[in-house]
Amino acid sequence: MKADSIKLTFDNQFAGEMVSPSGRVPLGQRDGGVAPYHLLFGALGSCFYATFLSVAGKMRLTFTDAELDISGNKRDQAPATLEHVRIQMVIYNGSDEAKLRKAAQLGAEYCSIHETISKVSKIDLEIIFETKS
Repeated sequence: MKADSIKLTFDNQFAGEMVSPSGRVPLGQRDGGVAPYHLLFGALGSCFYATFLSVAGKMRLTFTDAELDISGNKRDQAPATLEHVRIQMVIYNGSDEAKLRKAAQLGAEYCSIHETISKVSKIDLEIIFETKS
């Protein structure tokens, strides 16, 4: 099954652009350019969150919004693959903390990008609940 496709263009340095069916992203050494691991973490976070939303919806859970902070470390030896990734998710005004925590765990389990990265890296998921008006 084909996942999707994008097009990348670069100059002879490291300034480029990613063009997807839904938009453009500046890459590399240019104004607003996004670095490779930032793209990877963004892909991980957006896949995880979309999957979490699907699970939470099926469980009829509610919350007002969420924030994700994703960071990671690479191994020192070549190839310098990811060694550890940390996903911290803050869920605001959640209806049921235990069930939202379960939805997040299932979101990680069923997110294909999370599963792909987990083959080379340990991934920790931390869920924090906060209230805001």
